[in-house]
Amino acid sequence: MSRDSGAGAGSVVLAFLVGAVAGAAVALLYAPATGRETRDLLSEKAREGRDRANEAAVRGREAVNRGRETVANAIERGREAYQQARSTAASREGA
Repeated sequence: MSRDSGAGAGSVVLAFLVGAVAGAAVALLYAPATGRETRDLLSEKAREGRDRANEAAVRGREAVNRGRETVANAIERGREAYQQARSTAASREGA
């Protein structure tokens, strides 16, 4: 059985943010522009970063929900197996 610590989504978001900052810094250093153009570029990159972060958050929530469903199904199957074993044991004692 594999275990997922849930750190994957946080690592992805952190890696994205670091990459976005590094990319913006490189863009500013290698493509000098006027103040207005630079502000527009930064604004656009910030919007893109926000959109990607929102998408990552949605994927993270979906993964958490799938995990909850898996755990709920496992618990239900465990209860059913317990009840079945209990009723089998009770019928053997009564026979």
